[in-house]
Amino acid sequence: MAEDTIVMTDKLRAELANITSTQRAAVLMLLLGEEQAAEIIKYLNPKEVQALGAAMVQVANFSQEAVNFVLDEFVEHLKKQNNVSIGGADYVEKVMRLALGDDKAASVLGRIMPGQGTKGLDILSWMDARGIADMIRGEHPQVVAIILSLLESEVAADVLTYLPPDVRPEVIQRVASLDTVQPSAMAELEAIMKQQFSKNASAQSSSFGGIKAAAKIMNLTKTALEASIMNGLNDIDPDLMLKIQDNMFTFENLVSVDNKGIQVLMRAVEPDMLMMALKSCSEETANRFFDNMSERARGMFKDDMEAKGPQRMADVEDAQKQIMRKARKLSDSGELILGGADFV
Repeated sequence: MAEDTIVMTDKLRAELANITSTQRAAVLMLLLGEEQAAEIIKYLNPKEVQALGAAMVQVANFSQEAVNFVLDEFVEHLKKQNNVSIGGADYVEKVMRLALGDDKAASVLGRIMPGQGTKGLDILSWMDARGIADMIRGEHPQVVAIILSLLESEVAADVLTYLPPDVRPEVIQRVASLDTVQPSAMAELEAIMKQQFSKNASAQSSSFGGIKAAAKIMNLTKTALEASIMNGLNDIDPDLMLKIQDNMFTFENLVSVDNKGIQVLMRAVEPDMLMMALKSCSEETANRFFDNMSERARGMFKDDMEAKGPQRMADVEDAQKQIMRKARKLSDSGELILGGADFV
């Protein structure tokens, strides 16, 4: 073992006392070579990459004795290297770029090594929700809306929880209203992000946001927060609120409602409306309703549906939306459960 071959001086003992498991892994990464290290990094998630990258920078100047102690089994390899510090910041940058590509590597390097440039918008995917919220809290709601639209829906929903309650409805309204963001607006957004990071991104027209994006964010928002935001949005733009609500819970989502909930819903809607809605849906969704009818009632219902013949898709979609609005009201009153964050 390393303890039998290395003299434990006070200096070495102090150095080893602060070594973390991540730093131990970083020493190995520095010894593997750029391509091999890059292959390993590809399998890590953003937080792990950031932590490991930071550790690689920290251990680059470890003493040879400390390295030998931590990785005794690699002593022969270490002797060929003379000193891990031959890698340093340049080594870390090469490994990150090989593993992640230039843009993501720049984002990680900007977090772990001062002075490394990164694109402000690219770094978003490598930040946690609280960090993003802290960064954009004082910005204009339109800027916040664009940034939320750039994020994964789950992350955007988390960011929303850290924003001031009074701005949340307006932000969601603006997310729903987004379509194409012109180069000038993207350049302005990049300038804002540049205050945190140090490199311009090329400005180009970008399409994101919209009703469905807003609905996805709201679907992943906590129930109590969702109610507050939707009420606020209703005060700002009732029609837009309704459109977002229509996209939050689609007719196909009813496949996840339990039997009791389906039965409650069936009692709350007119049979003709349900027949119309079932004209265009998956077999699985239709069976959720059929399975909650008696054999005799099911047969009569299907016969009546068949007798109605083909229907306009617009009418079918309207019937589905009306049923979903009824389902939402029943959900609000606790009479059935719509799957909440499971719906996207």
